[in-house]
Amino acid sequence: MTENNRPNGPDLTKGVSLTAFKDGKLLGHVGEEGVLLVQAGSEIFAIEPSCSHYHGPLAEGLVVGDTIRCPWHHACFSLRTGEATRPPALNALAVWEVTRDRDNIIVRRKREALTPPAAHRSAPTPDKFVIVGGGAAGFSAAETLRREGFAGAITMLSNDGAMPVDRPNLSKDYLAGNAPEDWLPLRDEDYYQNAGIDLRLNTDVSAIDAKTRSVTLGNGDKLPFDRLLLATGAEPVKLQIPGADQPHVHTLRSVADSRAIIKAAGSARRALVIGASFIGLEVAASLRARKIEVHVVAPEERPMQKVLGGEMGDFVRSLHEENGVIFHLKDTVENLDGTRATLKSGAVIEADLVVVGIGVKPRLALAERAGLAADRGVSVSEYLETSVAGIFAAGDIARWPDPHSRQTIRVEHWVVAERQGQAAARNMLGRRERFDAVPFFWSQHYDVPINYVGHAEHFDDIAIDGSISGKDCLLKYRKEGRVLAVASIYRDLDNLRAELEMERSRG
Repeated sequence: MTENNRPNGPDLTKGVSLTAFKDGKLLGHVGEEGVLLVQAGSEIFAIEPSCSHYHGPLAEGLVVGDTIRCPWHHACFSLRTGEATRPPALNALAVWEVTRDRDNIIVRRKREALTPPAAHRSAPTPDKFVIVGGGAAGFSAAETLRREGFAGAITMLSNDGAMPVDRPNLSKDYLAGNAPEDWLPLRDEDYYQNAGIDLRLNTDVSAIDAKTRSVTLGNGDKLPFDRLLLATGAEPVKLQIPGADQPHVHTLRSVADSRAIIKAAGSARRALVIGASFIGLEVAASLRARKIEVHVVAPEERPMQKVLGGEMGDFVRSLHEENGVIFHLKDTVENLDGTRATLKSGAVIEADLVVVGIGVKPRLALAERAGLAADRGVSVSEYLETSVAGIFAAGDIARWPDPHSRQTIRVEHWVVAERQGQAAARNMLGRRERFDAVPFFWSQHYDVPINYVGHAEHFDDIAIDGSISGKDCLLKYRKEGRVLAVASIYRDLDNLRAELEMERSRG
């Protein structure tokens, strides 16, 4: 280990005093390994100091009971075992044994690592569980089933050609050229084999028969199930204008999509992004990182105003403009003739790369053909069960009763899909666990992360604490006096506290 990488803080094998703790935490090391000491009530825990998701600093996180939450993307870990108890983190963290002599805390020995989920399955059972979908919800459900000790057959059917991947990376670091492709898979190929998960890629499902408890695959084969999870996700809304089907016009949803955009970016001089959505603007930022001229065309007056409000929308626009993005707002593309894009205003943009980010729509056809109740999404109970017993739905397609907003909602957030996959898996096992997690997402624009908790389809006013332009703010979105959602920039701990407050005020 180089001098620059040497862990900070005291040598915990020699002991430290409780008086050295700051806000209940202390960073130190055992040998060359960094260790975070955490005081939770009357107990002291020792855990690896970086989140296993994107290495967020847990010393800046929030302690809740005997858990600690990551400030960046709200993953949660057990301080006792190191287990990742909430996505987006998947891997457990190392923990150490702590000895205490009055106020002197000593750490010497690392505890044995948690047994991987695949290794502690009991004897096989005849139960057959089928998961339709290879995204966040489907993967999270499959992994949770094994982690919970389910020993029956798990078949995961994905119409994608790639193993389940970290999809948020596709529009962020991977597209920008800052993350290698081998960072993308959530697990490697060996994991599925070792866990006994039959992952079938490039596999379409054409029908679900709720009476015979079977799914029909695209090739006509039938697959029986005892429990079924629908996690078919969403697909990009297609641009309905002349020229939208040309090869240099792309959408972004899959690894193949991102690869195609990266390949095109290698020779592109100017890119046109149609739509100022989160995906659209993340793509714009990533293409600017590749030194490509970027134009964004969108019908709204401000980017993301509907979700984040006017002032945050203005800030996001100015942030992108500072980084060279050229906006054409209150305008639309009416025609793509080769590389020539004609706007409604009459303006013309010559672009050899076009990326369309005008939203996504849930893949509902399979559920609707099966006769499952639907209302702008597949209707599910608080247990994520559909109108047919034994069939569950999670992720982008599921509309569930949200106790905080007191509405039935459907959201298209990565972390929500992962957490729903976990809850659905436990309910497939008969646990009757209500899904009541507060929705969370993050969006990255250059060096500025925006974290958002809650759900506010409509709001009366926004209370702003701090400075948006100064990149130090917390925004509360209120309706009839109730805070429905909170957005922040570099107020990570406040954002975590807002999430906890919403959890405690559910219903």
